[in-house]
This record gives sequence, structure tokens and C-alpha cells, in this order.
Amino acid sequence: MLFILGFFKSDSKEKEFKKAVELIVGEKPSNLMLYQLAFRHTSASKETNIGGFRESNERLEYLGDSVLGMVIAEYLFKKYPFKDEGFLTEIRSRIVNRESLNQVARKIGLDKLVEFDGHRVAHNRTSMYGDAMEALIGAIYLDKGFRFTKKYILNKLIANHFDLDTVIQTNTNYKSILLSWAQQEGKKIEFSIIQENGKHHYKEFVAQITVNGDAVSTGGGWNKKKAEQEAARRACEALEIKAS
Repeated sequence: MLFILGFFKSDSKEKEFKKAVELIVGEKPSNLMLYQLAFRHTSASKETNIGGFRESNERLEYLGDSVLGMVIAEYLFKKYPFKDEGFLTEIRSRIVNRESLNQVARKIGLDKLVEFDGHRVAHNRTSMYGDAMEALIGAIYLDKGFRFTKKYILNKLIANHFDLDTVIQTNTNYKSILLSWAQQEGKKIEFSIIQENGKHHYKEFVAQITVNGDAVSTGGGWNKKKAEQEAARRACEALEIKAS
């Protein structure tokens, strides 16, 4: 009897998951296992019988990152025919950076589906949801093909969650702003990681910025890039450098 109850409970949970995926993707999933894998964070990885390989969403994330980058690159290339490579690269970077993808992932409800091991509060400070967003795109690509995935990215993500005029006008890449200022002023900027706190998936890095050898600011983040960006933001404030 317990086995039967457990079976129905598991079957009901799978149906709920399938429905959630259908709502997010806009079509019934053909291979549900792909989406289950897409939402399995490395902290909840499962060991396989193939040389101790642990299965998580990292491989799908890798695939999704490539598909997303290519679709966005083509979209921007056609939308802005008279803009140079530097402009296109910068705007693509602002769209696909982890902070943007984290926000979109939460908006479409991926934070309710990600399987992880640990405290949600700690994981909220990581790129877990943005990584799952890329893994989802990888899963859709394998499940539905490129044409469907391209439409999903452009119609569901870009059209609904990005205002390109705002993206273009708002430069939140403080590291880029700081380096541009340093070049104009003839200053020497150095970034260094001076501290690492925590372990494994709960690590935090502390970056320091020096200008001509003098420490100007520090900043923390869940990865080195994030720490450098936070330190750069504080440096811009301290040096009264305005974003363009």
C-alpha cells in the first residue's frame, strides 16, 4: 500500500513539473528528462555508473550559452546594420550577463523549479538561476530543435523581458567605465582578489582596486567577476566617475 501511495505521489509531482515546463516553454515537452536535468544544480548532482561522473545541468548550460549567444548575436547584427563590432559585443554582453539572466529566470519562475542541495538564501546570491536559464535553452534546443529555440529566445525572452533602448542607454559595466576613465586620464588601474571566504558553492570573493598603486576600493561577490564589478562600482563613486 505504501508503495502504491508513493507511486501516485511521484506521478502527481511529475505531472506538475511537466505542466510547469509547458507553461514556461509554450509547448509540451517531448523529453521531460532533459528539463529535469536542466534544473539540477551542481550541488544536487547525481553520480552515474560511468567513471564516477556526476550528472548536473552544467553540460546543458554550456550548450544553452552557445545557442543563446549566437541567436542574440544574429538578432543584434540584423537590427543594427550600421553599428560596429564593439557596440554589438557590448549590447550582447549586457543581455546575456548573469545578472540579467538571473532576473529573467526568476520572472518566468525557474527559481521554483531548480533542484539544489543547501539553503535557498545562500543560493540566491549565486548565478544558479541564470545558469538554469541557459541550461533550459540547451534542453529546448535538444528537445525542439533550433528553429523553435530561436523563436523562444526572441519572442518569449527578448520581446518580453528586455527594453533594448534602456539596455543601450544604461551602462552598468563599472569595470569598463573605470578602465575607460583610466585610459583617458593616464592612470594605472589594477584589479586583484585579496580574499576568499566560504567553501564550494558558498564562496565569496573580495576584490581590491588600486589607482597608481593606491587602494581606492574593495568589493565582494560570489565570483571574481562580480567582486571586481562591485569594487569598480565603489571606485566610480569614490572618484566621482559618471556612467556614460
